[in-house]
Amino acid sequence: PRLTMHGVLVEVYGEGILLLGDSGVGKSETAIELVKRGHRLIADDAVDIKRVSAKTLVGSAPEMIRYYIELRGIGIIDVRRIFGMGSVKPTEKVDLIIHLEQWVDGKEYDRMGTEDQMTNILDILVPSLRIPVKPGRNLAVIIEVAAMNNRHKKMGYNAARELSDKLYANMLAQQENNA
Repeated sequence: PRLTMHGVLVEVYGEGILLLGDSGVGKSETAIELVKRGHRLIADDAVDIKRVSAKTLVGSAPEMIRYYIELRGIGIIDVRRIFGMGSVKPTEKVDLIIHLEQWVDGKEYDRMGTEDQMTNILDILVPSLRIPVKPGRNLAVIIEVAAMNNRHKKMGYNAARELSDKLYANMLAQQENNA
């Protein structure tokens, strides 16, 4: 099974990150910043995704637009020619989905990360995050941290759960002391 999704696929610290979001939210600009920081572009605008096993999705760019990226105000650029062969990659597995969305004042955003969010693509549940976008936020750094955190979670370490457990244990100890 396969499908094409509107988004950007990048490799960040060995993790395949699928950036999704409305047109104009900053997916391509964020991808260019990540490439400048040493990460690799797989696909911009259209990501062909295929299921290669019961738990694995792999993404690539359609041949016609492979290694090209569109930047508003500049136009189409060839990432491979501008940044070199090391800045691109033909395929990558999809390890994490990041939904970029415009920041909405007053909306509650997840600040702890104790609840795992998943997105279903081709009957495979992929870890996902919602990241609000507003001027001044460094999305490239946030995505780098998200990639490293996802890697740690796959290896069994979850900082949010660890802190939550510590807080709960502290609360129980205080209740016992007050009893």
